[in-house]
Amino acid sequence: MRNWAKTAAAALSVLRICSAYDIVREYSGSSFFDRWDFYGSWDNLTNGDVWWLDRVNATQQQLAYVNTDGNAIIRVDDTSVVPYNEKRNSIRITTTDSYNYGSLIIIDILHLPFGCSVWPAFWTKGETWPDDGEIDIIEAINLMTSNQMALHTTAGCYHDTPTGQIGQSTGLGPGNVGGTGLNSDGEDATDCSTPSGCVVTETKANSFGSSFAENGGGVWAMQFDIAGVYIWFWPRGEVPVSIEESTSTSSMDLSDWGSPSAAYPNSSCTFEDFFTPQQLVMDITLCGDWAGLAAVYNATCGSSGPTGICYTNNVVGNGSNYADAYFEVSHIRAYTTGVEGIAPTAAFAQTPITTSGAQLTYSHPISGRSEWVAMAWVTLILCMLFGTVVVL
Repeated sequence: MRNWAKTAAAALSVLRICSAYDIVREYSGSSFFDRWDFYGSWDNLTNGDVWWLDRVNATQQQLAYVNTDGNAIIRVDDTSVVPYNEKRNSIRITTTDSYNYGSLIIIDILHLPFGCSVWPAFWTKGETWPDDGEIDIIEAINLMTSNQMALHTTAGCYHDTPTGQIGQSTGLGPGNVGGTGLNSDGEDATDCSTPSGCVVTETKANSFGSSFAENGGGVWAMQFDIAGVYIWFWPRGEVPVSIEESTSTSSMDLSDWGSPSAAYPNSSCTFEDFFTPQQLVMDITLCGDWAGLAAVYNATCGSSGPTGICYTNNVVGNGSNYADAYFEVSHIRAYTTGVEGIAPTAAFAQTPITTSGAQLTYSHPISGRSEWVAMAWVTLILCMLFGTVVVL
């Protein structure tokens, strides 16, 4: 890789923690569902055995609601008797807001859906899926005990495992197909355009399954930046003070966060070529292209029913086995900062971008690569000396 690119990537990776983020949106309490669209169709994306209800039916059937503690509940129907060849009702919601580079998303969750056949996810997507990029923040299946994070892109984006990442890069994921190849510099890397994408498995305890809820839940954060995509996870009891003490109106400082679980720096993926502004998505499907694959399903759930088949063992019949198939979300907060990472070209640098009504303007008309790297290092040094720095 060219030295300038490595230097710039390193500088921008550190710069991401130097700026306070201002809150632009909170999804919580009685208004949690106000800025979400309900899918209202069968799972035609991952071929799960569910109907994702529209808003009216989701509300009437109590599959999407706010409980007495003020937390949002999104769940699979666990009371109906489903006949053979029919699907079970569930929920998929997508924000009406889109978030561009310079955004930070934090989600506090008390309970994640789990169990045989259950496939939950909290992720982001561009306007045209999958061409405009996908970021999987939370995704796991069946009786897995660890969360998986991933990027999904068109051809040309790779993941070189950075030294600062604490999660484990792996080729496992949806479709159970991993892909490795060479990036543009001829170095070994994971190809994010393969069916599984660029997967990183969480190495911290209690990131999925029954232990997640028993431990009181946890918090995830995802930073979406030109410098890269970074995902953190903290189980309850390890959440940084900056997050624990934050409110619905306060800014966010990343300086006490430590290393991310998954780090996707721009050293092998020019993000503006693969990702457009991203919407948040939360859904639960059943079986489908990953959880329902025979080899994958039988690895942890083969003894859970008489047939060894995901659909007939679980979806058909009464729904008592879906008592734990629900999200309980305290809140989701979205933040932005004026320091999105220094734009690599003058044309892009002067393009205004909008995130949820807040206008973020790049103001670095720097075209020369040496100047770009120099500016990154100057900003980094100022950050280290004086704390938060806003580059004007």
